[in-house]
Amino acid sequence: MIIGTWLFTKMRGELVGTDAEGNRYFQDKRVVPGMRRKRWVMYNGIAEASRVPPEWHGWLHHTLADPPPAGGLPRKPWQKEHLPNLTGTDHAYRPPGHSLSDGDKPKPPYEAWRPG
Repeated sequence: MIIGTWLFTKMRGELVGTDAEGNRYFQDKRVVPGMRRKRWVMYNGIAEASRVPPEWHGWLHHTLADPPPAGGLPRKPWQKEHLPNLTGTDHAYRPPGHSLSDGDKPKPPYEAWRPG
């Protein structure tokens, strides 16, 4: 969190709720007729957008009018647990032939044309 966001939150933020990871969700205290109230999240730890649960994502983007209930919505059996974004880490996906992946580059299923 940067000082500007912290100051803006202290001056104009109204706490709406928190999620299971400790992220706090705010909306603007001011109500301007004909305008939507600004909504934002203060992350608990690293600012990683993929850590916002789906129900809070819907509220942040004004898809849902009301914030989710305390404890979140009931989980469906097909929903997976959150996986962090691994881009830029040693655990990031690297397809075969990537310069940082292990092993040799696979041979393509064709032969490249060479001018004769």
